[in-house]
Amino acid sequence: MLLIESGSRSLIEGLLPHFYQHWNVPVDVVTCYAGQPKGLREDSVVYRVADYTTQEARGRFLDELRSRNYLMAGMICSGEPILTKWKLMLFVRLPAKFVLINENGDYFWFHRDNFANIRIFVLERLGLTGAGAIRTAIRLLLFPLSILYLLLWALTAHGRRALRVKKA
Repeated sequence: MLLIESGSRSLIEGLLPHFYQHWNVPVDVVTCYAGQPKGLREDSVVYRVADYTTQEARGRFLDELRSRNYLMAGMICSGEPILTKWKLMLFVRLPAKFVLINENGDYFWFHRDNFANIRIFVLERLGLTGAGAIRTAIRLLLFPLSILYLLLWALTAHGRRALRVKKA
């Protein structure tokens, strides 16, 4: 199993014993942190994204991950902006079945049977649930109007200035 550590280190350290006990699978980790998570077995491989900064290195990294034939991959979706681009890239390019893990350590498979949970998960991350849902929806509706107002104001201000310069 490949585990993408895109959240707090304490989260993965709490999950590792559960994965070893209930699934009995070797776990490799993709991380941006230094060192290894506590509880990671000796035979595990730790990939640090800082080692793959060029496009060529990222290509070799993907080839290496594909060659290891991971059947499962875990992605931590804790609402923290850690490894966001990496986890999306790995989600799209790896031929593995993904399990999504939230900040509480709860997890579910990314599968059409779980789309109701995934929808709730996404709406929660976007702020479209609970008391803030109406406020967020209003902000989304007002955003284009705000941009339009600012563009019209800038056009008016620069137009007036151009007329003044032309008269002078």
